[in-house]
Amino acid sequence: MISPIQQSNRNPRQVQVGCLALDMIDEPTCVEHFATAADSGQGIWVVTANADIARLCQHDAELAQLVAGADLIVADGMPLVWASRLLGHALPERVCGSDLVWSLAERAAQDGFKLFLLGGGTPSTAARAATILQERFPALEIAGTHFPPFGFESDPGEMERIEEAVRDASAALVYVALGFPKAEKLIASLLDKFPAVSWIGVGISLSFICGEVPRAPKWMQHVGLEWIHRLAQEPRRLAMRYLWHDIPFTAKLLASAIWARVKKFLRSER
Repeated sequence: MISPIQQSNRNPRQVQVGCLALDMIDEPTCVEHFATAADSGQGIWVVTANADIARLCQHDAELAQLVAGADLIVADGMPLVWASRLLGHALPERVCGSDLVWSLAERAAQDGFKLFLLGGGTPSTAARAATILQERFPALEIAGTHFPPFGFESDPGEMERIEEAVRDASAALVYVALGFPKAEKLIASLLDKFPAVSWIGVGISLSFICGEVPRAPKWMQHVGLEWIHRLAQEPRRLAMRYLWHDIPFTAKLLASAIWARVKKFLRSER
């Protein structure tokens, strides 16, 4: 078990929440990092971490090490933002992957760098999302899409096809819509082969874009209740994750943050 709350010593612009060193940036700054990387020809990898990812990393050192290899880790979950506030090192905002898919596409259109869509809920999801993104941002160049079949990660041939698709696209940015940790493991395996490509795992975001899955209302997103909307959509698949695992983990995370803040206060009073 990794220590639940500790202050990050690696970077003054990070706050350690659980085992994740979260970067203290907002969405526009995150977009700027991608744009700078595209301009310089040096790719970056961004992980958008939510409470479930934090929980999985907390109990699996290999997953924690995998995520720690990203260039940026942003808080795509209000519980992580709340914990940072309780610690006294508040993150500026939630940086949500389902918002970044739009803002990054807009910046790609503005700056003229190509986007590639990998994965999706169904074989047609990425293509439909690509059409909608290009309708919203006519200058956007989408270099292609690819849907790897179930079990691709255990099939060398399918892994080669993914690599070929990314190479043929010559895109500056790839959205990987495969869920955690499948997306992150795939990205980590491709980083060295495509040093000029930037990567971001976007989970279910392509399905949100093309309307396969309705996204929660804005007010639910802002107050940290988006999970209730998702649970209502897929109760059989998500009940165990949210109710049995994530709620208790979040309660412990927030309690640990409060206790860490109290201990810091008591030390300062001595």
